[in-house]
Amino acid sequence: MRYFFHIGYSGTRYKGWQRHPYGVGVQQVLEECLQKILKQPISIVGCGRTDAGVHASQFFFHLDVAQPWEFDMLFRLNKVLPPDIAVFDILPVEGQPHARFDACQRSYDYFIHTYKDPFLHEASALYLVQNLNLDAMQAATALLPLYSDYRNLCLTPAEHDSTICHITEAHWQTNPQGDRLRFHISANRFLSRMIRILVGQLLQVGTGTLSLSEFESYLALERAPKHLNPAYPQGLYLSKVTYPFLDLPPRASFLPATHASL
Repeated sequence: MRYFFHIGYSGTRYKGWQRHPYGVGVQQVLEECLQKILKQPISIVGCGRTDAGVHASQFFFHLDVAQPWEFDMLFRLNKVLPPDIAVFDILPVEGQPHARFDACQRSYDYFIHTYKDPFLHEASALYLVQNLNLDAMQAATALLPLYSDYRNLCLTPAEHDSTICHITEAHWQTNPQGDRLRFHISANRFLSRMIRILVGQLLQVGTGTLSLSEFESYLALERAPKHLNPAYPQGLYLSKVTYPFLDLPPRASFLPATHASL
C-alpha cells in the first residue's frame, strides 16, 4: 500500500533533502524516525531535491508498506521528528502514483531583505543593496515564460536529459518600504540551482550591472553568462507541489510570520 506524506521543513540544519555521505539530509531523518516506529527498514521517495540550507513549506514523499498501520501515524511521527520537520497530512493513494515523476507543477518563493535583521538571517537572504530597480527586475522576470531552454542558467546542464522548462508564472513582490522582496516562480520542472541562479541574475539587473538585453540574450541562448553565482540558499522555499490527482493548499502558517506581508 502506498501513502503520500505532506510535510514541510526548515533546511537550515540539513545538507538538503536527499541522503548523501557528507552530512545529514531531511530524507535520512524521516527514514530513521519511520524505521523506529515501524520497526523495519524504510525507504522513501521525495518529490524532488533541495540544496543544503533550502527550505520547503510544502513537500511530498511516498512510502510503500505491506499492510496499513492501525495507529495514529501523524501524531506518532510528529512526536519523534525534530522541531524543524513537520508532517501535515498522510494520504493513502490508489495505485502507484510517484511523488517525484507524477508532479506536474512546482512553485518556489525566494525571500530577500536589504537590511540586517537577526530574526531573518535563517529565513531570508540578506543583500545589503540600496535603490534596487524593481521595475527593471519585473521587466526581466516577465521574459521568463517566453523562453523554455534554460541551459545557460543551470549549474550542471550536462547532467540533465533535457534543459527545457516551461515557466507559467514569475513575479516580484515588495513591502511598502522596499526593503523586503519576494520572488515567486512556477514551472513544470527546474534544473540544478536554476532558481538561485535566476535570482542572482535578476539582482544584477536590479543593481544595473546587467542590462535587460544582456539578460534576454542568456535566455535566447545567444550568449552565456561568464559567471553563475547562485543566490544564497536560506532565502529559497519550495512552496507548492501539484499533481493531477492531488492539489493541496500549502500550510502558509509554516512560513515564518516575518514573511506574512509579502
